[in-house]
Amino acid sequence: MGMPEVLDEDLHRRTKQLLEPGEIQLNGAVVHTDLGSADEIDMMQATLDVGDIIAEHAGLDPKDTYVYSGNDDPDFSSNQHQGLTLDDEEFVWECQQLLREGSFDIVFYYEASADHEAILTAIEDAGFAVTGVKGE
Repeated sequence: MGMPEVLDEDLHRRTKQLLEPGEIQLNGAVVHTDLGSADEIDMMQATLDVGDIIAEHAGLDPKDTYVYSGNDDPDFSSNQHQGLTLDDEEFVWECQQLLREGSFDIVFYYEASADHEAILTAIEDAGFAVTGVKGE
């Protein structure tokens, strides 16, 4: 499948801003889909599949994580989700589903200690176009 020809510069810049140095060092992955707003179930499945890939390459069993969707949380937008560990609710990944030009891009970010290259390869192997974004 390979990388998309041109990653939307604005999206790349915004993703990079999410990775700005904070308490933990982050890397990111922009998953490009052809899913539109009518494909919400497929998009959520794509989110779960990629979240499991990230958990696995962060050294976790995906069965030991869950997805927190902040629909009831004023700090979250409706298309924002987090993967957290079951036992202590530790951060594994976070994503935002962004509708851009009729289809969704899902921007994931996760701890830089996870195997970034393996995550990108596994996302591609799952059939998605993806662009990696390295934090500082």
